[in-house]
Amino acid sequence: MSTTSADVRELAERLVAYLQRQTGEADLGIEGLVRLPGGASRESWAFDVVRPSGRGERLVLRRDPPGHQLQSSRGDEFRLLRAAAGAGVVVPPVRWCEESATVLGSPFFIMDFVPGETLARRLLRDADYARARSALPEQLAAALARIHAMDPDAPELAFLPRPPAGETPAGDELSRYEQIFRAISPDPHPALELGFRWLAARLPAPRAPAVVHGDFRIGNVIFGPEGLRAVLDWELAHVGDPFDDLGWLCLRSWRFGADGNPVGGLCERERFFAAYERAGGGRVDAAAVRWWETFGNLKWAIMCIMQAKTFLDGAVRSVELASLGRRVAEMELELLALMEA
Repeated sequence: MSTTSADVRELAERLVAYLQRQTGEADLGIEGLVRLPGGASRESWAFDVVRPSGRGERLVLRRDPPGHQLQSSRGDEFRLLRAAAGAGVVVPPVRWCEESATVLGSPFFIMDFVPGETLARRLLRDADYARARSALPEQLAAALARIHAMDPDAPELAFLPRPPAGETPAGDELSRYEQIFRAISPDPHPALELGFRWLAARLPAPRAPAVVHGDFRIGNVIFGPEGLRAVLDWELAHVGDPFDDLGWLCLRSWRFGADGNPVGGLCERERFFAAYERAGGGRVDAAAVRWWETFGNLKWAIMCIMQAKTFLDGAVRSVELASLGRRVAEMELELLALMEA
């Protein structure tokens, strides 16, 4: 959905009114409201707070696109970011949360702006990020270990989805995405059908449940020349198998051509698994992680179908959403290769 200058002006006016109510500063204003790139299903807007004294700060508004039907909650994401910060995970500090759609047209929260880069292609190719490429495998492994050490039974995390009693995380995730696929797919996908059967016959043994980020990958972190600055995009977090995150990070889609380094285009699996173990993440079962990597390709294919259907149904007119539907063939090919390995 395109955003007009009138839309931006209206958003700025409503945002100023909200911030004035939250801070009690009637003379507070904002400048430079601009939508940040990326995010096919969520919007992030950066802006500067201005005051007559000249003192300002840069913040980020994160909201659901108006009219876009989403299953996740910005309020839950806000609470999860606050809990992650308490566990020592590097995340943007959060300020305020509004779960009513009446204020800005959809639920949102506001957090601090973390300067840095998010584009994976720059990380993997630019000389300015050579030191970051060297440091990130261990930094990402440590961040994941801290996430997985969070208490999944903490009262403030009671909202996190988790497998029903008697169901393993792998079995539950596979069943859930099969139901989604059968409900939304506009056309048949024999490779995905084969993937469902292959994965169902090889479910990994369950592990102690942990908080799972759900979308931990290059592209969902902020980095600088020195490396990791913040972990973003927690809307798919749940309680499950921590190997889910390790397998997801290894998807070919997140390597951006650097296939010699399967972990986000940064390093070999063995180096990353060893770093995760050293950081306190527990012993890694490489075969179980490979199951989750295979499942991840199936899951990403279904998510792309979901995004495309949002476009096809007319809910959001977005070239990005439409183009994601064309990428399903990439995951089908990778899925076939992983099943043959």
